[in-house]
Amino acid sequence: MPTAAARWYFDFISPFSYLQLHKVHQWRERLDITPVPIAFGAVLAHNGNLGPAEIPGRREFTYRFVQWQAETAGIALRFPPAHPFNPLAALRLCIAAGTSWESIEAIFNHLWRDGRSGADAAELAAIARALNIDNVENAINAAEVKTSLRANTDAAIATRVFGVPTLRVGDELFWSNDATPMIEDWLARPDRFAGTEYRRIADLPVGIRRQR
Repeated sequence: MPTAAARWYFDFISPFSYLQLHKVHQWRERLDITPVPIAFGAVLAHNGNLGPAEIPGRREFTYRFVQWQAETAGIALRFPPAHPFNPLAALRLCIAAGTSWESIEAIFNHLWRDGRSGADAAELAAIARALNIDNVENAINAAEVKTSLRANTDAAIATRVFGVPTLRVGDELFWSNDATPMIEDWLARPDRFAGTEYRRIADLPVGIRRQR
């Protein structure tokens, strides 16, 4: 039975969150994982950053890397018609549906497996009906749903989450699908990062700060 409590922070705009979800289901056998939808754009704005899809050159590489990771892992993936897209409707629908694993998987599959749009209520109507939500417009515009998403995002920022997906177990933060092998190594060896060198680099001095 799972013992350690964990939180998995994600946003539907992130293909890396979709890719990591397949491993998250396996980790749930060992960790008591609570899924937490957050607004990645708000996290970026808080830290003064741009998303990878907003940087020329990096955008093209990121999309190729995503496609390669999916093919290598044997995960069905088709990009939605446009990216970046506004993920707020999808995030709110997930919360309105109770942030269940069923709702998370259904929305991710709609966007990233089937390559469909999901930026507004009309584009998410079929998924909402499958999740027993008849009036998707009312569901995603409910005040308590909007408040919950803001609270999730603010709490994530307060605990130093800076990107998605992020798995938090105790004080340990693991960011991005690239860190998936690192997580599995740590699950097998919980003292993996307790060594002297890991402690030293945790407090490494800053040599120079770039002027903005």
